[in-house]
Amino acid sequence: MKITKIAGAVLIGIATISTFAYCTSDAKKAGDKKAGNDTTKVEEENLRAPVDTAKYDQILKKLANGDTTGKWPVKNQPYPLDGAILPFKRIVVYYGNLHSKKMGALGEYAPKEMWSRLNKEIKHWEKVDPSTPVQAGLHYIAAVASGTPGKDGKYINRMGNKQIDSVLKIAKMRPNTIVFLDLQVALSNIKAELPHIQKYLEMPNVHLGIDPEFSMKDGSLPGKKIGTYDAADLNYVTGYLADLVKKHNLTPKVFVVHRFTKKMVTNYKSIKLRPEVQIVMHMDGWGEPDLKLGTYRHFIYGEPVQFTGFKLFYKNDLKKAPNRLMTPEELMKLKPIPSYIQYQ
Repeated sequence: MKITKIAGAVLIGIATISTFAYCTSDAKKAGDKKAGNDTTKVEEENLRAPVDTAKYDQILKKLANGDTTGKWPVKNQPYPLDGAILPFKRIVVYYGNLHSKKMGALGEYAPKEMWSRLNKEIKHWEKVDPSTPVQAGLHYIAAVASGTPGKDGKYINRMGNKQIDSVLKIAKMRPNTIVFLDLQVALSNIKAELPHIQKYLEMPNVHLGIDPEFSMKDGSLPGKKIGTYDAADLNYVTGYLADLVKKHNLTPKVFVVHRFTKKMVTNYKSIKLRPEVQIVMHMDGWGEPDLKLGTYRHFIYGEPVQFTGFKLFYKNDLKKAPNRLMTPEELMKLKPIPSYIQYQ
């Protein structure tokens, strides 16, 4: 992934730290609720469609893209609650942080230009796969791993409600846009960080991402090595989200887990699937196409959970020959075809 952390001027200081030469060896080896209510009225009106289980199965088979190994589609997964986004739509998002132009397109560009660029990507996906509607989204880093310890010594910068509210307002510029809040827990932990954004997760248009890269369970500083989550951590998160869905009568939450090495997610076979939550294992590595495809094959295809995602870096993917971004046409050839596409 990016291994960007922020230290310096605005968020206890903003400066980009170096990125890991991610998983090269692995791949080669193997505000208050009132504001929220305004944001989400449209979502509540059109995201309650009953799940057509026959169509669900049909789309999963299509996404498997001819796989004959038995890995895909994932067997014995529960049907989601009514109003599920996946697999009926493909989610296409811009990723970033409003305080840094170096962390992604969301934050690099002013809102109108950002939407102009993202809409072009959306139209491309609609043209390549007209049978799958695109769900637009913004994926915002709501807790950023930091280069300085901060007041609590956890090396984490939590974005204030004003910043998150700003992202929700930007999302409203395009009707029915969903928002992901992403957590880089650093020396904290996922149980401690979820309550900081709970009031937003109670909104039907807000979903969750977590980044194992910055989950530093051994006490290492973020950016010095790649972190990890276990299935037990993911099961805690899906249980937490499921409780919110049931308590507030929400549609299923989409839960994105970034991944580009084997150790970033351990004991994947023990990850529990729930009707209230849709898990996306997201290929988050950067580099040339062959390296990205190898990472997807080993750690996403090879360790099936539920749905898959693929990340495209406007800058980092161009650093090595053939110095180009992979295209939707190429990603449609993957096994399985990704349901979540993120641009940074």
